[in-house]
Amino acid sequence: MVRYVHPLREGGSLPAIVEADDEFSYVLKFRGAGQGTKALVAELIGGELARAIGLRVPELVFMDLDDSFARSEPDEEIQDLLRFSVGLNLGLHFLSGAITYDPVASIADPLEASKIVLLDSLITNIDRTVRNTNLLNWRKELWLIDHGASLYFHHNWGDYHAHARRRFPMVKEHVLLPRASELEAAREEIGNALSEEVFRGIISVIPDTFLAEEGSDLSPDDKRTIYLEYLTMRLEQLDTLTKEAADAR
Repeated sequence: MVRYVHPLREGGSLPAIVEADDEFSYVLKFRGAGQGTKALVAELIGGELARAIGLRVPELVFMDLDDSFARSEPDEEIQDLLRFSVGLNLGLHFLSGAITYDPVASIADPLEASKIVLLDSLITNIDRTVRNTNLLNWRKELWLIDHGASLYFHHNWGDYHAHARRRFPMVKEHVLLPRASELEAAREEIGNALSEEVFRGIISVIPDTFLAEEGSDLSPDDKRTIYLEYLTMRLEQLDTLTKEAADAR
């Protein structure tokens, strides 16, 4: 990161548009925000799973932040956020000119909508509702953003087996559920695209610094093993989650 441009105050975690040394702009998610690095892990896993099943997600990159930005920032709230975020953070390529998905006016392909609904059921993403769609229309295409509120099992590591077996009743609030008329076809595509090997590949790129946690008895590799087990168990629930979504429609 070479320049902090401005904050995006619509989000509770106060992400920001920044410029990097590759001369591109990114939306930077900070490790010092409310949910800490767990939100960055969820963002990374959710985004790369979406990409694996053929959905559009802005490029995800790791971005290093040094302490000079906090020293030069006049806003005290942002200054604190920058100071607590020194080190490795996560950025999403900024889609200039994109507009927020409007469930009334925007177009969503039924199969694409169905895949998004089932992906969010798999990763327990509670944050894709009419109130906060976390979807963008860019160049007449639908793009997914903001997966930081998913995988909430990792706020209580000891109960992950029970979490993995749960259904996802929040699916009834999903902004795309009314358009998700191809759930069975989506289930088949997701089942063919995802596997333990795919999960392992995504999890392997999570930096240790995102997984290290003061006071935790679990090492970064222990947590990678848990993420792998959890996602594998969730994929085994895909038929049940598909039926749940169909019933909710």
